Amino acid sequence: MRPSVPLHIALTFALMAAPVLFAAEPTKKKNGSAAPASVAPEPASPAAPATKSTPIPDVVAVVEGVEIKKAELETAFNAVLAAQGVPAATLPEAQKLDGYRMILDDMIMEKLVQKRSVDVKIPETEVTAMIEKIKANFGSEEELKKQIEKSGQTLEKVTGDIRSSLQAQRWLESQVKGDGAVTDEAAQKFYNENQDQFQKPEQVRASHILIRVPDDAKPEVVVEKEKAAKAAEDRAKKGEAFDKLATELSEDPSAKQNAGDLDFFGKEQMVPEFSEAAFGMKKGDISAPVRSQFGYHVIKVTDRKDAEKVTFEQAKPQLMTFLQQQGKQEEIQKVIKDVRAKADVKINLPAPSPIVVPTPEAPAPGSTAPAPVQP
Repeated sequence: MRPSVPLHIALTFALMAAPVLFAAEPTKKKNGSAAPASVAPEPASPAAPATKSTPIPDVVAVVEGVEIKKAELETAFNAVLAAQGVPAATLPEAQKLDGYRMILDDMIMEKLVQKRSVDVKIPETEVTAMIEKIKANFGSEEELKKQIEKSGQTLEKVTGDIRSSLQAQRWLESQVKGDGAVTDEAAQKFYNENQDQFQKPEQVRASHILIRVPDDAKPEVVVEKEKAAKAAEDRAKKGEAFDKLATELSEDPSAKQNAGDLDFFGKEQMVPEFSEAAFGMKKGDISAPVRSQFGYHVIKVTDRKDAEKVTFEQAKPQLMTFLQQQGKQEEIQKVIKDVRAKADVKINLPAPSPIVVPTPEAPAPGSTAPAPVQP
């Protein structure tokens, strides 16, 4: 599997990527999006196949006269592994080298595009707005900082990288030819050929009161937390307004703004324990405390929607936007390929080990080869 790109690129492009078709509500689970795939790297200079003893050179690539050092590549590679929770020591040498080459290719394209976009002006307000969107995506500033630290970076560094990524995106967009217009016929054709993408699953609207339980909580603390959740359930079932209780009691960071309301969501958008409880309830029901990785939830189902098929007319506005952005990304990929093809790039990483496929030995003269086994 191709590793994700460095955190700042993933964060930026996640917010720029084309919208998922007909996901009218924001996704509750965290979703990662990768940047558009870079062009496959040109073959490295002739070198011996990589083995455990093959050293990585200090300068892993030279991009139009600019060196990319081994330390820089390792930092980016380790940041990707850290973000995915994969210990570097567990990777076989060949897999690690494959990962290096993939990350290096992203770094090469980043440097090529950054060089061409350095004079693009990005208002500071736009950078700030992007940071705020990313914070919202992670749920809170604390969670964002935690993820940034986990990747071995700083908020200041990520902010600078986001500015560079916005410059690069703006420059790439400026190189795209045409207005990206999509005809009604093209939209109708996509709709007809992708019927499975226009099915809206059953949805539930629910509010919840969250009583957090730390990962390392001692048994007596867990008991106290469950008691607090049960007390909240009792108050709700005795008639106290659920939204007021959520604002008062819930330890979900967003509760002060939304009074515990999670809006409509599909079954796959929530952690399994929460979904199983919510989708098993009727409108107006209040649950007993439900334990998940976050703690105890007291859930109230406030509305339900049956599964339905989205008509073309309903889908058309989002579908047109999706197809426009899809076409735009295809054009951007053409620009990237053209930049890469014309660039002066030298890659110094060892070549990947060849895959040897064993072949059966030929039968000795005068002998008969065994007949193939019949299926």
